[in-house]
Amino acid sequence: MAFALRSISLPSRHHSSEEAVQEDLCILETSISSSITIETMCDGLRRLGDIYGAVEEIIQLPSNQVCSSQQRKMLDGEMECSLQLLDLCNTMQEIFVELKAIIQELQVALRKGDDATVRAMIHSYTRLVKKAGKHCKKTNRNVTSDKMDCRVARLLTKAREMAVSLLESTVHLLSKQIEMPQQSLVSKAFQKKKLIVCKEEQLQELECSIGDLVSGAGHLFRRLVQSRVSLLNILGS
Repeated sequence: MAFALRSISLPSRHHSSEEAVQEDLCILETSISSSITIETMCDGLRRLGDIYGAVEEIIQLPSNQVCSSQQRKMLDGEMECSLQLLDLCNTMQEIFVELKAIIQELQVALRKGDDATVRAMIHSYTRLVKKAGKHCKKTNRNVTSDKMDCRVARLLTKAREMAVSLLESTVHLLSKQIEMPQQSLVSKAFQKKKLIVCKEEQLQELECSIGDLVSGAGHLFRRLVQSRVSLLNILGS
């Protein structure tokens, strides 16, 4: 069944300044921290992708075409970090796709009453989520410094912090969706047919949510690539 997403409701306006993007980043951060659900993580990934699009507009402004040596050094450092973030987004998208496939197989196994396959799928799900968590922990976490005099570097660093935090929170939420053996969605599914139906409904919702995560991570990845290309053009000029 369809899984309705709750909008974070960021202002739908044209981003044209550092102040506007900073404001949207703050709104996104506040909204997510006040409602930590998979739905808000999905929406957050898409919103952050849009924010990266706004940062790209700022990068392309004539005033940002010439950088001092210090600013260039800051941007070079952010370019290094952006590679790690791109790798993380790509890896997470692949993991989300695998998790969705596992949930689909789990639902089939539930309907067939195949206990062995159910347990195998839950083990695969848990292993993949742990793998995703390790990738998040390995990603560079350089924090934003107020002393940075390059506004593009400040925005990119803040957006990168937000992206890593979003993905890490998403992994944490996914780890809580299926737990063995006491609180699992399927831990008691073989006791009563009624429970199997209930668990399948929850798994269908989870499948839809993970599908939205695939879409959100893909959108963010594409925006990251575009902003990186624009930044490379500045540094190459």
